[in-house]
Amino acid sequence: MKRAVITATLLIALPSLVMSQEGKPAPLLAMKDIEGRAVRLSDYKGKVVLLNFWATWCAPCRAEMPDLVKWQREYRKHGLQVIGVTYPPEELAEVRKFTKSIKINYPIVLGEKRTKAIFDEGETLPITVVIDKKGLVHQVIQGIIFPEEFEQNVKPLLR
Repeated sequence: MKRAVITATLLIALPSLVMSQEGKPAPLLAMKDIEGRAVRLSDYKGKVVLLNFWATWCAPCRAEMPDLVKWQREYRKHGLQVIGVTYPPEELAEVRKFTKSIKINYPIVLGEKRTKAIFDEGETLPITVVIDKKGLVHQVIQGIIFPEEFEQNVKPLLR
């Protein structure tokens, strides 16, 4: 009974925690990419950013990556910037090998649990944070971002 009450409480509270980020300014994040270069979220102000938390071992993450590559290629000129954030931190060599094998065309940075916790404290992967051109968190998508969601929630921000 106690477990059911705790589970019900979490199911009610978690969506509100995630939604509490929406409409707020994106945090000032600075991370290192897989080549050791600094990547700052603030460098992308004026662009629509998809901050995508993923892991090499995560099957849903791997399933959505071809769409992220396609959208980055097709909508870069319209102001889209995808940034992949590894979670939890993984072996750098493994991340490099994986991203090279599927020809990732956007920056991959090494994340930490606390980085993801800013947007979502759960263990769900992937998570995609949609940040608008003004630098505001527009939406936090738990799980795969499907083409329909991209059409409805991201494409309008690119106009």
